[in-house]
Amino acid sequence: MAIDFEKVYDVAVVGAGPAGLTAALYCGRAGFDTLVLEKLSPGGQMATTNEIENYPGFPGVTDGFTLAMNMSAQAEQFGVKQDYAEVTALRVEDDIKLLDTAMGTIRARSVILAPGAAPRLLGLPNENALRGKGVSYCATCDGAFYRKKTVAVIGGGDTAAADAVFLSSLCEKVYLVHRRDTLRASKSYTAKLDKPNIEYVWDSVVEEILENGRVCGIRVRNVKTNETREIELQGLFIAVGNIPATDFVRGAVELDANGYFTAGEDTKTNLPGVFAAGDCRKKPLRQIVTAAADGAVAAYAAEEYLS
Repeated sequence: MAIDFEKVYDVAVVGAGPAGLTAALYCGRAGFDTLVLEKLSPGGQMATTNEIENYPGFPGVTDGFTLAMNMSAQAEQFGVKQDYAEVTALRVEDDIKLLDTAMGTIRARSVILAPGAAPRLLGLPNENALRGKGVSYCATCDGAFYRKKTVAVIGGGDTAAADAVFLSSLCEKVYLVHRRDTLRASKSYTAKLDKPNIEYVWDSVVEEILENGRVCGIRVRNVKTNETREIELQGLFIAVGNIPATDFVRGAVELDANGYFTAGEDTKTNLPGVFAAGDCRKKPLRQIVTAAADGAVAAYAAEEYLS
């Protein structure tokens, strides 16, 4: 076990996704005694992505698991310690931050919160099994794999509208499926949806993902008429929101109405010495590269605080 419950670490990083591991790398290189805590496995959402082609420095395609293991190993090269523990609460006593876990309480002079966020699921039986096999939650990550193919975007907010516009430049056909008869997206997004290859499927919900080992279509039901129809397609992009993994610090660290950290680009939260990085932070773009950038900024902010 890497955790020493008797000592006070310089930096405790919560989460071993690209934000947390980058923050740990920079803190380790700066000579700080750094501990990374992860409740599952290194990489976060990145580790579940089969093909990544938009992370700089990797021509062609790499997989998220390999990238996560490389990031983890790189941080350890600079003395960073990593262990598995789920943090259940954050407290502050006399400038020392206390992280409660089932195994005990970890003490640190500063904390970088990078617990990430998970995409909100439709809740269909085969949805998770088809992730990476036609089901995606990130159009900018995976859209290029569906060039000149038919896809559907599920959702009615800004993300869904932006995804549909983005995919329309790559795909032969884009269905935009929404459970209401108007989008919730702002006008700045909907104004761009007037594309000949975007077709609206109003008042409809996805009842089944059709598959033959990969996604080959969807069955949708009109919520007003109760009629169903099948749509043949190769890709399904689900954009019905994300769920930030921030409940464990609710009440201690400032969150917005959706549960995201309100920390700005400097990653500073309302608590001195506590920083937030990655998909858990309120921001316009959530990608591996922006998470890594957040991690570097948070490490710099932590270094300033500790100095």
